[in-house]
Amino acid sequence: MTPPLVALTDQTLGWGGQAVLRGVTLRIEAGERIVLLGRSGVGKSTLLATLHDRMALRTALVPQDHGLVGSLSVFHNIWMGVLDDHGTAQNLRCLLWPRRAERARVEDTLDIVGLSGMGRRRVAQLSGGQRQRVALGRALLRGGAVVLGDEPVTALDPAQGAALLDHLGARFKTSILALHDVDQALRVATRIVGLRAGGIAVDAPAGDLTEADLLALYR
Repeated sequence: MTPPLVALTDQTLGWGGQAVLRGVTLRIEAGERIVLLGRSGVGKSTLLATLHDRMALRTALVPQDHGLVGSLSVFHNIWMGVLDDHGTAQNLRCLLWPRRAERARVEDTLDIVGLSGMGRRRVAQLSGGQRQRVALGRALLRGGAVVLGDEPVTALDPAQGAALLDHLGARFKTSILALHDVDQALRVATRIVGLRAGGIAVDAPAGDLTEADLLALYR
């Protein structure tokens, strides 16, 4: 049997010494497209952070706060996704004098996320939706076996969000995304994990669940 990417058994998860989720048992297999659902504050971010920390494979992360540096350009924020692929000297050189091939690589990603030609603009000058696109672009440039996203398309309209979720699905074999939109969840997920009352209330194939089943998580 192929070992799972991550396996949690009866775990208590939290931060700052405070338990947020209890009795968490979860096994993540390669190739799954998992969506986490539940009210704000129920523990989706805590679960995502735990899964990210325990992944042994290369992962890309789209955090809820975007994790961008406002004083740097869009180019440099997206390039951060591959900083650990290069040595210190190359990264310093790229900070000052990016090569044409490096700019072209980032520009290809900007085309995907709808920010063509904006590589030189400072992130501090961008709208919330544009910043979210930069964070998604950084994850797409990084690539890897797994992408984890904490509300990765909330600042985008439904059509834009759906298109970018499709790009993540095409780029990464495995995805674990915290979403709020039930319709999006049913469209992109192979499996849905619903959190409620400090634990996992739903863990089932997406095809076995209805919109009503998932809306019950928010009551």
